[in-house]
Amino acid sequence: MTSDLTPLFAPEGVVVIGASRQPGKLGAAMARSLAVFPGARALVNARRPEPGAGVYASVAEAAAHTDGRLDLAVLCVPASGCADALAEAAAADCCAALVCAGGFGEAGPEGEVHAEALRRVARETGIRLLGPNTSGFFAPELGLTASFVPAAGQLPAGEIAVVAASGGVNHALSFDLVAAGNGISLGVGIGAGLDVSAADVLEHLAQDARTTAVALHLETVPDGPRLVAAVRRVAAVKPVVALVVGRSDVGDFARSHTGALATSWRTTRAALRQAGAVVVDDERELVDALTALSRVQLRPHLDPGLGIVTAQAGPGLLLADRAGTDGIRMPELAATTQGALSELLPPMTYQRNPVDTGRPGETFARVLATTAADPAVDLLAVYALTEPDSVDLASAAQDAGLGTDSPAVVVIGGLPEDVAEQRARLHKAGIPALTGPASAANAVRALVTYARQRALRDEGPVLEPAATVPPGPLDEDAAKTFLAGLGLRTPKRVACDSRADAHYALRLLGGPVAVKVLDAAILHKTEVGGVHLGVRTADELDAALDAIGPDHRYLVEAMAPAGVDLVLGVRRDPVFGPVVLVGLGGTAAEALADVAIRLAPLSEAEAAGMPDDLAARALLDGWRGGPVLDRAEFGQVTAALAAALAASPDTAEIEINPLRLTPDGLIALDAVIVPTAPPAEENDHAQA
Repeated sequence: MTSDLTPLFAPEGVVVIGASRQPGKLGAAMARSLAVFPGARALVNARRPEPGAGVYASVAEAAAHTDGRLDLAVLCVPASGCADALAEAAAADCCAALVCAGGFGEAGPEGEVHAEALRRVARETGIRLLGPNTSGFFAPELGLTASFVPAAGQLPAGEIAVVAASGGVNHALSFDLVAAGNGISLGVGIGAGLDVSAADVLEHLAQDARTTAVALHLETVPDGPRLVAAVRRVAAVKPVVALVVGRSDVGDFARSHTGALATSWRTTRAALRQAGAVVVDDERELVDALTALSRVQLRPHLDPGLGIVTAQAGPGLLLADRAGTDGIRMPELAATTQGALSELLPPMTYQRNPVDTGRPGETFARVLATTAADPAVDLLAVYALTEPDSVDLASAAQDAGLGTDSPAVVVIGGLPEDVAEQRARLHKAGIPALTGPASAANAVRALVTYARQRALRDEGPVLEPAATVPPGPLDEDAAKTFLAGLGLRTPKRVACDSRADAHYALRLLGGPVAVKVLDAAILHKTEVGGVHLGVRTADELDAALDAIGPDHRYLVEAMAPAGVDLVLGVRRDPVFGPVVLVGLGGTAAEALADVAIRLAPLSEAEAAGMPDDLAARALLDGWRGGPVLDRAEFGQVTAALAAALAASPDTAEIEINPLRLTPDGLIALDAVIVPTAPPAEENDHAQA
């Protein structure tokens, strides 16, 4: 099967199978949509052929009477007839097909039979198949509208591509992008994805010169590593902005804390972000992000500085407030910059950043140029109302040299017709224009995020595994011995086979100690009364041992100093493979879902940045005199842990909970290593 999707998205000719003269039929809608396609076109209706009207009984007959090759077949027949129609198209040398019909896997066992028949024809013939269950695709620059939505034929050509799981979302996002002043290079609804997937389309777009940025909408991910590789390939040359569905569907919780937290939605977002995509929360943010990223990008930078120039203080304050919330640095302007501004602006205006001009005047372009030129400013955000008697915003931005060499976003307020005129001029000049402080803030966040993503791609190599996990099952003592070999500190401890050994350990270590059941089969020791803390005396030790019971081994361990507890885990995600998770330790991580996730293996620098994703990161930076996390130490141990799991196919999961941050650094207080379960056990867990 060829990987080239050119016959699908840029065919020389198109044939509609199931074309109809009845207005309400799918075949009639598709025939109308494709009527303006400038390449070869043909219609097929086996039941009602009219050769004189250009409607033929078969694809072979249509091809024989058509000038030009028919690369693409658009199937407008019921699910039960699609496999035969696809085989007929392939036999007539069609290289690609679009199937819009429903009634396949979503329709139960009978529909799955139809789906498997389609897959079989695609495999045997090599024809590429988009769909089924999609409203189609469109490529406006080519005049190609393979969609049954009439308005899709009026979408203007442009530089943004849309790759959506849903045909409806493909159209909705494309219409929203156009309403924001953009054009579309390609819009694709994947539908059921029996053959052509989002990853296939992304790989096609990586080489598409017409496309400068990509919108990606996902509902499910059939092949995580392939999707990540495709996103990484595209993001290396053009921005990808991703929207993932599933925030409220966390699915079934796995047995461990790590499994419970690394839900499909969170893991998918983390994987896309790590691959270089800008991940957004909703479709409005996606449109704003692409409006900016399709026109300008910042140089790779881990902490770009934002400058704001506002002609009205209130909207500028909204923008500055949101930038602070998003963690975007707003540096104070240099003294030389402020001096230059003081000669251009009235004395009562604020000039340190944001720069408040008051009502803009003839110096506005010079104010923009001066602020943008400040050494600490990597991106300029501008707000102004449309006031033709005061300043022409589009002219001022161009006179200031804003655009590719001086990245900026411009926010315009005013009546819709005035805003549209200014926006069109700004976009023509390569300057993204938005229509409100919130939209501008979305654009700023996207530009800064993409700059950070590009900088992180150069953040050092992925570690080679220093060690593989020993054959299991491993109890806590053996797990900690392995972790110590990776560079993690663990408390002093003694593994005990008897009560006498435990009393010896207490005398050796001195109180207070933790006394735990030592059994590789018990993953959650506290739930079975298997953990007793702060044991100081022989009597307290006997009470703890009695509570644990006589038929176990024991672990006696020195108590660690107080600190901040984290959970650090690596596990095998069923879609993406090995992943790393860090969050607050104990039950707080699960209750608050304040976690950071990455794919494994990963570089030390990438791992070191994970704690900065946490809402509770202030607790790791000396909150109220508390300990400070050494990011480099955390990056080293996390990358080593991730590399070990990636190199140990017989290990399903390694979890450290809690991993305590103390004044002396990190120390692993508890550790669990879970071997990969045989298939039967995995099924038992899935049903539990």
